[in-house]
Amino acid sequence: MEQPDKNHRIKFLGSALLPIILLLVLLFVFLKFGPLGVFKAELPPIEEVFIQRFILEPEQIFIEIINDGPEPVTIAQVSVNEVFWQYTMEPSKTLLPLEKGTIKLNYPWIEGDPYRITLIASDGVTFEGEIGVATETPKFNFLFFKTFVLLGIYVGVIPVLLGLLWFPFLKRLRGKWYLFLLSLTVGLLIFLGFDALSEAFEQIENLPQAFNGIGILVIGFLLAVLTLSAVSYKTQQHGKAKGEHYQALVFGYLIAFGIGLHNLGEGLAIGSAYAIGEIALGATLVIGFMIHNVTEGIAIVSPLTRTFRQIKHFIPHLVLMGLIASAPTIIGTLIGGFAYSAALAVFFLAIGAGAIFDVSFDITNQMAKGQWLSVFTITNILGFIMGLFIMYLTGFLVVG
Repeated sequence: MEQPDKNHRIKFLGSALLPIILLLVLLFVFLKFGPLGVFKAELPPIEEVFIQRFILEPEQIFIEIINDGPEPVTIAQVSVNEVFWQYTMEPSKTLLPLEKGTIKLNYPWIEGDPYRITLIASDGVTFEGEIGVATETPKFNFLFFKTFVLLGIYVGVIPVLLGLLWFPFLKRLRGKWYLFLLSLTVGLLIFLGFDALSEAFEQIENLPQAFNGIGILVIGFLLAVLTLSAVSYKTQQHGKAKGEHYQALVFGYLIAFGIGLHNLGEGLAIGSAYAIGEIALGATLVIGFMIHNVTEGIAIVSPLTRTFRQIKHFIPHLVLMGLIASAPTIIGTLIGGFAYSAALAVFFLAIGAGAIFDVSFDITNQMAKGQWLSVFTITNILGFIMGLFIMYLTGFLVVG
């Protein structure tokens, strides 16, 4: 009996490994011989340099770059506003594929002025970057730490917690007006989800092509959708035994989680923009964000308005949801201000968008209760459209 089983295992492993072995052989043949005549031609090398970040210190400019192409790149010259400037570069002036380097310029830059920096490769290919408004790059200290924390509180924490204060009014809604409120919530969330995706696509432009920003976005989005779908399935099974209030509580936490991830990504972008002086954080901008984001609190409390009396320790739950949705803004502004990563911004915005869309579907499915056509009443459609317009109109108040 053992011999047949052993032969079966060998055949099983062989069938799994055969395509891989043949693929390796194919790759070897291709790299060794290639399509006849092509690799023998003297084609110019493909060179790509991606400028990741400018760091400004008194009398100095540091340029962080990465070789984003398949061939080594040698930086031969650097110009600032069309004037060639002496520079040093670490680890060396030649970067291998995907290797990172830092260029140092001893340059007397002036606060508030714009600068266009051009890197010139040894074969004459140029790569350009721009400093819109020159300002010293923040270093970790108490002053900047306090600034970014307060920024996160103004932009994220205060608006969400203010939105929760509408709960006493919203809990009075009954019947079709309760469904109107849920529809409005779905409208708010759908708009927020597309807003997160839009921000993610904008951040992809700040990534080297080798990082495959679309891949990061797809992974983050589907990771959120699949994970929360599994969580929703489990909670629905428990909800049948524990009652409708349990499902409403889960919806509240899932909405808060999705909004929190969105706000984390938003905080990353805001902190980074503030650090390099690209946005003017005046009173108008802060007020605009507060009014725009206060609707997030409405989205959190809406599913809870009908069953809140059955939820033990409801107020602590509500406060915790508000913090889950808003506190990540502080974390995002700190990371964005001191150690910004476009890849992280894309990933968290994608997760936030996926979570928001998944929760929107779950709420709509709960409203339908197996009969989807029942959702499309005039009242519900008006609620959904109003949710979209609220987010759209408050968005005009955010300038920068």
